[in-house]
Amino acid sequence: MTIYVDNAATTKLSETALNAMLPLMTEHYGNPSSLHHIGQKAKELLEDSRERIANILGASPSEIYFTSGGSEADNQAILSAAYAGAQKGKKHIISSKFEHHAVLHTLDKLKLEGFEITLLDVYKEGIVRLEDVANAIRDDTALVTIMTANNEVGTIQPIAEIGKLCREKGVLFHTDAVQAVGHIPVNVKDFNCDFLSVSAHKFHGPKGVGVLYARKGTILKSLINGGAQERNKRAGTEYTYGAVGMAAALGEAVNNLDKNAKYVASLRDKIIDGVSDIERSFVNGDLTERLPGTVNMCFEGIEGESLLLLLDQDGICASSGSACTSGSLDPSHVLLSMGVPVAVAHGSLRISLSEYNTEEEVEIIISSIHKVVKYLRSISPVWEKIMKGEEIE
Repeated sequence: MTIYVDNAATTKLSETALNAMLPLMTEHYGNPSSLHHIGQKAKELLEDSRERIANILGASPSEIYFTSGGSEADNQAILSAAYAGAQKGKKHIISSKFEHHAVLHTLDKLKLEGFEITLLDVYKEGIVRLEDVANAIRDDTALVTIMTANNEVGTIQPIAEIGKLCREKGVLFHTDAVQAVGHIPVNVKDFNCDFLSVSAHKFHGPKGVGVLYARKGTILKSLINGGAQERNKRAGTEYTYGAVGMAAALGEAVNNLDKNAKYVASLRDKIIDGVSDIERSFVNGDLTERLPGTVNMCFEGIEGESLLLLLDQDGICASSGSACTSGSLDPSHVLLSMGVPVAVAHGSLRISLSEYNTEEEVEIIISSIHKVVKYLRSISPVWEKIMKGEEIE
């Protein structure tokens, strides 16, 4: 039996999305830039998908740009805002310490180009504080970029309030909403944002397609040159059936959002309750302001890699954090930013559920975690030191 609980990394493609995509692979396969009827049918379906996604996000179709996913959308939004700001003498950018690496690495690039970067604390709760944003904004601030929900611990940020503050201060605001869209209500007008990033494969859409919302009037810099696609802002033949699959998956997710969120949150809470009796273990981040399906836990005295491998032997596919850094032996930058000690952060486990998971699977997960943690601690010299009260480096 295989139990998949790594939905924050990627999700299973829904039948709704697949069925929407298939005709574009076999029948409406034309290039949307072609003038013949097959190409124009593809263009019609592409633009229909753009309109459907725009309506769901509270945007207009002209503000929606298709990308290859969240990372590209993050890059394009941040670089566009930064370079537009620089032309006005504004080279200061505000973000948080536990953003996705698509954001943090882009900010590293800008730092080398002379931009000043302020990374805000997220505290034990894993939540950015509005007063910290207010105190960090300066006359030369070009952009604030704060994720809607964290990809590792699932904590939800006060995005609408941050966006309102930025609008009042005349500062551009971007939010990476990749983990949030399709799981909690997301509306660009409510968020008061200028840019918003989305990725289809986080809500049962296809991999390789995403969206950047760019508010009308913002200056968008093209990262890929060579064609006039996406209104001259992203060259290359459009991934038409990906866009159609994304629109179908997003529509399905939003139509069932309340029902799915309630169900998935109940599974999440059962896991939290079921492992709460494990000694020296805890949940990372605020217990209330979090995504319905994400729980991140630490178990002292063990290594997360060993925990994942043994869970996998029981058929459970989980994660220790972001899939983008799964090959790294370094502890999670997200957990470290929240004040989790290095030795403890090494023993992290992220479980991210979807509506496809069952209560039976949750019972198996709880049982397996108890068994594996007990075994790993029985052979762990670190756990032995902890039990003796010795200091752990």
